[in-house]
Amino acid sequence: MSFTIAIIGRPNVGKSTLFNRLVGQKLALVDDEPGVTRDRREGQARLGDLAFTIIDTAGLDEGAKGSLTARMQEQTETAIELADALMFVIDARMGLTPNDRAFADFARRANKPVVLVANKAEGKHGELGAMESYALGLGDPVQISAEHGEGMGELYDALAALMPEPVDDEEELDDEEISEEEAAQRPIRVAIVGRPNAGKSTLINHLLGEERLLTSPEAGTTRDSIAVEITWQGRQFRVFDTAGLRRRSRIEEKLEKLSVADALRAVRFAEVVVMMMDAQNKFEEQDLRIADLIEREGRAIVLAVNKWDLVERKPNLISQLRIDADHWLPQVKGAPVVAVSGLMGEGIDRLMTAIQEAYALWNRRLPTSALNRWFEQAIQANPPPAVSGRRLKLNYITQVKARPPSFVLFCSRADAIPQSYLRYLINSLRETFELPGTPIRITLREKANPFAHKRKRPS
Repeated sequence: MSFTIAIIGRPNVGKSTLFNRLVGQKLALVDDEPGVTRDRREGQARLGDLAFTIIDTAGLDEGAKGSLTARMQEQTETAIELADALMFVIDARMGLTPNDRAFADFARRANKPVVLVANKAEGKHGELGAMESYALGLGDPVQISAEHGEGMGELYDALAALMPEPVDDEEELDDEEISEEEAAQRPIRVAIVGRPNAGKSTLINHLLGEERLLTSPEAGTTRDSIAVEITWQGRQFRVFDTAGLRRRSRIEEKLEKLSVADALRAVRFAEVVVMMMDAQNKFEEQDLRIADLIEREGRAIVLAVNKWDLVERKPNLISQLRIDADHWLPQVKGAPVVAVSGLMGEGIDRLMTAIQEAYALWNRRLPTSALNRWFEQAIQANPPPAVSGRRLKLNYITQVKARPPSFVLFCSRADAIPQSYLRYLINSLRETFELPGTPIRITLREKANPFAHKRKRPS
């Protein structure tokens, strides 16, 4: 039988928009007015290679027995009983409401797996509302925009972890935190990306020890993202070869557009991304764009300089490569740089070791006591600047997740903290806790004033 998921939540949080997105058709009516959906609606949904039955439900709301609202809630309760899992949707721009908290308890009592979805999470206000949803106790929120199709990769990860048997025998793809023992045992998902003709397929063929993938001097030979299983010194890897990524202005043919989209999907579903550069044309503009994409997607990155056998060897050449990498890619400062030759097999051991080390850092969670000590010392060494004559107050920082290491910084005026100070904190984190090259996320959140709701007494 098909795996069934029910979309639940209070009215007007975007459940029907998400339903339409997943079924690929505008089957459910969508309007800004709350309560448009009344009956539960089923559809066959597909997200990537996952296929399942999705149920759109009326917004959970209180109503007198026998009333239309009460009957709508009965339909919702029936949908929950039929479902194997629930998607609990909140409006990230609105933040948590008392109804959200009440219905989170309702979802918890259903005793079924729950995926917390923070819809309308685009923009700064959506990000803050998503962080607030941790208070519901339903795990990490999946931040999406159902209307614009953003965050579907993260939603895929969360749903794949629940599915008993993904379609086409694809393995689970999730960014949920796992123990160090699990991280050491499960295959590492690695995407090999780069400009056309950087030697990606040649490298993978050498890892496999056979001509598994087509290679050619002509750029653009690879079109589909091909996944291969590799065992290296007892460690399992699932490696994706991808199409070369050119500048957007030079992508004209429809087939190439599809290939590029497939490559970007491989990046989103990978855990470690190896960005390959041609040793004779390294750190070009497109290389920098690709590295920036990897960082924005929050994936661990390893820089591989290929065709090293064609380079004239000079003293300190590797050291200069690392200096160049930190100069051109400050957002992933300290990322491992490995010189390889996919054709000759040079540097393969160093590359595979770098992938495993980057994966371990990406999964790392910092001790709370050590994080607090660092935070106090960082503020004392370089206090936040005064804005409009008022000193910014930083209260405390906490790590909310790994994969990649992500933190929430509670402060007095989030919108006034300059990006330069955030970069200072990120660089200090990297140096103190030895997190070279790993994407680090710091989300700002204003600490709530417990007296803000009280009105001043009339004088």
